[in-house]
Amino acid sequence: MKFTGVLKKMKTELSTEVQYFMDFPENIIHVNQLLDKNIHLRFKGYQCLNCGKDKPIFRQGFCYDCFYESPQTGEWVIKPELSTAHLNQQDRDLEYEKKVQLQPHIVYLAHSGHVKVGITRKTQVPTRWIDQGAHQALPLLETPNRYLAGVAEVALKAHISDKTNWRNMLQNNLDKVDILSVRKALKPFIPEELSPYFISETPITEINFPVLSYPKKIKSFTFKKNLEYQGVLKGIKGQYLIFEDGTVLNVRSNSGYIVDLDIH
Repeated sequence: MKFTGVLKKMKTELSTEVQYFMDFPENIIHVNQLLDKNIHLRFKGYQCLNCGKDKPIFRQGFCYDCFYESPQTGEWVIKPELSTAHLNQQDRDLEYEKKVQLQPHIVYLAHSGHVKVGITRKTQVPTRWIDQGAHQALPLLETPNRYLAGVAEVALKAHISDKTNWRNMLQNNLDKVDILSVRKALKPFIPEELSPYFISETPITEINFPVLSYPKKIKSFTFKKNLEYQGVLKGIKGQYLIFEDGTVLNVRSNSGYIVDLDIH
């Protein structure tokens, strides 16, 4: 079977095991069904996820111009504490920024190797946790906008990491830790003005990934440096495809690349 399409973040569904889907123009590919099959990926060209033009991808699936002009890649996306829509102040596109920033956000703990703090829009739960390869996740606060969630994250990351160790995540090297105890320990560090948003009781979300075997050594593949790759798919975790020889492909990081996908 052969498919051609633009790589984008895989769509996911939380089930007994996470279900993954690639959205190609003429086909929705259920990636779980490709496990233990030989996959051949070949670079065909570019398609910026913003303007749609055949221009080299710069970052996050965007060409250079779109990355520095689109509101989807404003600095507040990575640093939520820089959000200004609640002040009616524009960064790049106030209408878009209000739509994204002025909605409920969740400050959470995620265990993907070690426990980290992060934030996401409430509508992105549990998608965000799946994308980070978290086996467990637990909400800490629910705030009415992105700015307040960013303020909480800044305060908490002085006491806990806000980064995912992607290598440990892909090798399934998990610290033994009680995520409920971590939530309890972090509560005193939440700024007093944000304490009304603290979520004291909520169940842990448990997430299982479709992985047949985890790699002992990891080799990262990108279409920015290579034109093709072929190997047997052994797992899917976060937004990564894991192959038998230890090669891993971050589908999201390779967004905007047009590829042929052959399944043998």
